[in-house]
Amino acid sequence: MSEGGSTFDDPRLQPAARALARSRRLVVFTGAGVSKESGIATFREPETGLWARFDPMKLATPEAYRRDPEFVWSWYEHRFGAAAAAEPNAGHQAIAELERLLPRVAVVTQNIDGLHQRAGSSDVVELHGSMHRFKCLPGTHTGFARADFAGQTQKPPRCPDCGELLRPDVVWFGEALPGAAIDRAQALSAGCDVMLVVGTSGVVYPAAAMPQLAAQAGALVIDVNPERDALAASAAIFLRGPGGVVLPELVAAVREHLAA
Repeated sequence: MSEGGSTFDDPRLQPAARALARSRRLVVFTGAGVSKESGIATFREPETGLWARFDPMKLATPEAYRRDPEFVWSWYEHRFGAAAAAEPNAGHQAIAELERLLPRVAVVTQNIDGLHQRAGSSDVVELHGSMHRFKCLPGTHTGFARADFAGQTQKPPRCPDCGELLRPDVVWFGEALPGAAIDRAQALSAGCDVMLVVGTSGVVYPAAAMPQLAAQAGALVIDVNPERDALAASAAIFLRGPGGVVLPELVAAVREHLAA
């Protein structure tokens, strides 16, 4: 229980904390709901999600970028600017704290905002890329940071190596997930003993297959979400609530079990 008493009253909290305290190989699998509490809009929520307000086919495909690069780049500049101004929330910080408490913790995330790293998580697999990296449109030259083209005045900027348009190094519709990221995520999921799922609807594949892979390999799956989602039915423990509320209480309980 945290100082001042628990703000999350659920009898399943203690079994979840006990499982985490005993874990030797924990994977935390996160989605847009974790960053929503930092003020970053999700994609799929009715009425408020980004794809309810914008047409993804005009913003998140290679074809859209080739058709109107200035428009697409300006949309991402606005969105990335808002995300860069956001701060890690209590959920991000609690996940980072687990790394300091347990023997081995890896984060597999569908988010591109880098808030897990800013909160202190050191082993983060980014399944959908990162808003902090850029590559040329053909994909030949990768790994650019914003500083690499800061001196360019044209929008979108050009690749310093080949002169092609630069684009965000994120996964657009119709594109495959980065091979190295999906391979490591699958290996981590199949090899963990506990998976903590936070803030994801469990409908975007192949990323959503990670909790299923963990469960099939014998791991205990804990699902934290404000509402029951597609993953709750297959999770061993479901904790209802936002990550920013549930996770600090869960981590405090883990700390107590470790001290006992």
